[in-house]
Amino acid sequence: MSVHGGQLTQTEDSAGDGSEWGLPVPIDLESLNAGLEDGRATVDIGIFYPSNLEPAHRRKVDLETVIDGVLEARRIFGVVGIQLALVSVRTGHVDPELLAIHAESPGSEMPGGRYANLYVERQKRPSRLSSTALAVFESVIGNGPEHDRRIHLVVLEDVFISFHDQLDERTWQLKTIATNALSFPGYSHRDAIPRHLRGVITLTNLSRARSWKTVAHELGHKLINASHEYRDVDPQHEVYADDGLLLYGDGTDIPSGPDGRFHRERLHRSPFIYRRELSGAKSWNPDYLDGGGYYDRIYEGLTVNFDPV
Repeated sequence: MSVHGGQLTQTEDSAGDGSEWGLPVPIDLESLNAGLEDGRATVDIGIFYPSNLEPAHRRKVDLETVIDGVLEARRIFGVVGIQLALVSVRTGHVDPELLAIHAESPGSEMPGGRYANLYVERQKRPSRLSSTALAVFESVIGNGPEHDRRIHLVVLEDVFISFHDQLDERTWQLKTIATNALSFPGYSHRDAIPRHLRGVITLTNLSRARSWKTVAHELGHKLINASHEYRDVDPQHEVYADDGLLLYGDGTDIPSGPDGRFHRERLHRSPFIYRRELSGAKSWNPDYLDGGGYYDRIYEGLTVNFDPV
């Protein structure tokens, strides 16, 4: 798919984008992408929607709602100068055993240390994909051209994660939760995810309140490469407040500068961003230099140092 002078011509899904899974969904991508402009910071997005979801689950996350989520995210990111291109929508059969997965391999749910913050801990011990997560992503996403630079929205029935909440200085409680969506961000996984799969985001429930924000929120984690944080709120597993895009709530703010934890500046450094030249070629942002952690050198001067809570 390419954009020239604001006019989009469909070339990827009709010709095949390198992914062997599924078939293109017959929707008008040209109309959905009308208005994209050459020279603007752009992120490509593909949607993968299994054809054999349970009917009860299909009602929680139907394809139309996923596309609406992308369009709402386009509005939110457009405010800060990023345009989102929906370049592929595919459907097909997924092994039923892989429709519900635990996201991370055993050991990834170790508690954070007592003396370093979340980002430093994950720099030392990045989370790794479980074998089932790796299997479903390999089978569905594949390894086509530019897959390592694209966001892949993969719909599944359930994606579980486990983490520890600290009860006191010496005691942690292990929790396992079902996610509504999961971004597999660089600050948590660094280079522990195969490069061609690093753009994956799973979606499992868009029927709840604030579902209109879910896709944008997960894109924020992936593209800003920061956790649930906002201004003077240090990152935590769950933070509810109606302020920033990276918090649970109705907020969509992507703040800038040191008071805003450099969210907007980090967003514009994302390796998933390109600008299309008049020739049609894509000029990509520089890639990560240290595997993609929060303190990766591409974010020099755009990080926050803080002590653990």
